[in-house]
Amino acid sequence: MRQNGDMELRTLGNSDLRITPIGIGAWAMGGGGWAFAWGPQEDRDSIAAIHAALDQGLNWIDTAAVYGLGHSEEVVARALAGRSSRPYVFTKCERVWDEQGTIGGSLKAASIRREVEASLRRLKIDVIDLYQVHWPQPDEDIEEGWTTMAELQREGKVRWIGVSNFNVEQMKRAQRIAPVTSLQPPYSILSPEIENEVLPYVKANNIGVIVYSPMKSGLLTGAMTRERIASLPEDDFRKRTVSFQEPRLTHNLQLAELLRAIGKRHGRTPGEVAIAWTLRRPEITAAIVGVRSPKQVEGVIGAAEFRLSAEEIAEIAAFEGKR
Repeated sequence: MRQNGDMELRTLGNSDLRITPIGIGAWAMGGGGWAFAWGPQEDRDSIAAIHAALDQGLNWIDTAAVYGLGHSEEVVARALAGRSSRPYVFTKCERVWDEQGTIGGSLKAASIRREVEASLRRLKIDVIDLYQVHWPQPDEDIEEGWTTMAELQREGKVRWIGVSNFNVEQMKRAQRIAPVTSLQPPYSILSPEIENEVLPYVKANNIGVIVYSPMKSGLLTGAMTRERIASLPEDDFRKRTVSFQEPRLTHNLQLAELLRAIGKRHGRTPGEVAIAWTLRRPEITAAIVGVRSPKQVEGVIGAAEFRLSAEEIAEIAAFEGKR
C-alpha cells in the first residue's frame, strides 16, 4: 500500500513519508457515547470503509487516542489485521480521560509515555509513523511535551513527530527543541483562518500540512439538509456547533449547493469540490477525509486528483464575499 500505481504521492514536510493527497480520517469511527462523538457507528461499517479506501489507493490513516476513548485505534487495528501491506498509521496524544470519560489535556512526560504505549498496544503495531500532539494544552507544558516526543522518536517508538491545532508561536517554541514534521489544522472554505499567518510559516520551515474537516464536518458534502441536522443523534457534537446553526446554516447550505453545481460540470460531488479547494494551496500536503462507509469513500475519492480552475476558485471566493 505504500507504493501505489496511479495516485500522486507527496512528501510530508521533512520526513520520508510519501502520502496520497487525501487520507482516511477515523474520528467518527470512535463511535458514540463520548464528548466529541459523531453519534453511533457500526464497527463493521468503519472496517469496510477503511478497506474500500485502501483498495482505491489511499495510503495513510489518521486517528487519535481520544476518538471513542481508545475505540477508534482498536477499529483501525482490526481493519488492518491480515492485510498484506499496511498503510501509514498516524495517531495523536495529549487528550487524556478519566474513568468517567471526562477529557482533559496533559503534556507531562510520564503521561505521553503512557499514551504511546497504550496506542501501540491498541493499534497492534511496533512503531507509529507519525505521532502528533493533539492540542497545545496546557500551553505552559509544550516544551516538556515536545521534548518527550523527540525522545520517543530517537527511541524508535515513533518515526516522525508533528503537532495539531498549534499556532505559529507555539510551533516556534517546539522548533527550538526538535524539528516539527507536520501541522494538522482545521481548514475549509468556511474556516480559512490558517491562510494569513500559519501557511506562510509552515512553507518557510518545511513543515508538512495535513488539514482536517475540509468538508466542515460533513456540512459541505451536499448530503446535509435541515431535516438531517435536526435529526442528528443527541451525542453528535455537530448539533452544538455554530456552523450547523442559524444564522450561519442557511449560507453554509447555499455554499454546498454552489459546490454541487461546480462539481456537476466535472462529474464530481460537492464534497470532492470542497476537498479540492483545500488542496489548491501548495502549502497543503494532504487532507484528512472522514469516512463511515464504503459509499462515502466513493463520494470523496476523486478529490485525490480533481483540481479546481482559477475561475472556479474565484466563483467560490465571490460567494463567500457575500457573507
